[in-house]
Amino acid sequence: MQLGLDFALVEELVAGVDEVGRGPLCGAVVTAAVILDPQRPIQGLNDSKQLSEARREHLFDEIREKALAWCIARAEVEEIDRLNILQATMLAMQRAVAGLSVTPMLALIDGNRCPKLQVPAAPVVKGDSRVPAIAAASILAKVSRDREMLELDRQYPGYGIAGHKGYPTREHLEALRRLGPTPIHRRSFGPVRALLEGRPC
Repeated sequence: MQLGLDFALVEELVAGVDEVGRGPLCGAVVTAAVILDPQRPIQGLNDSKQLSEARREHLFDEIREKALAWCIARAEVEEIDRLNILQATMLAMQRAVAGLSVTPMLALIDGNRCPKLQVPAAPVVKGDSRVPAIAAASILAKVSRDREMLELDRQYPGYGIAGHKGYPTREHLEALRRLGPTPIHRRSFGPVRALLEGRPC
């Protein structure tokens, strides 16, 4: 049945998709997809990087309560090393969209490229500061990954993971040189690969 273009319906069934964790030397890359409910607006949505930790935590709960659908997905370290970080990120985004309990009419992807999806998709550069659903996805992904990194910090003390969240800070690189890579480190990433091959990182 052919329907006239209903902009309210299209808006309601647009999924925003974002990722967190492409740059770190350890841990999974985490993605989220969110379909917001126009009837239940969420105040204060913004790029997760522009929000305080307390504000992100509050919005994390509110998004999950009010959204029409949401899904948090991931690609593991082994997948990142096998596929490369870009393809692993695309895979995690596919999983997030596929995991939605409501099928979107359109998926808007933060960045300049899209994963292959079963629904129409379009990239939006700086989408996490322009599209509310992408901002919501960025918050779900970041809070979820940050919590995970706190747990990994307890499992692998000495690396400072709770602070740098796996990014290649001076502290992290010094700890890698001193303690060596752990099972959660991405072996395909330059500094980790260098240490495994006996070269300085």
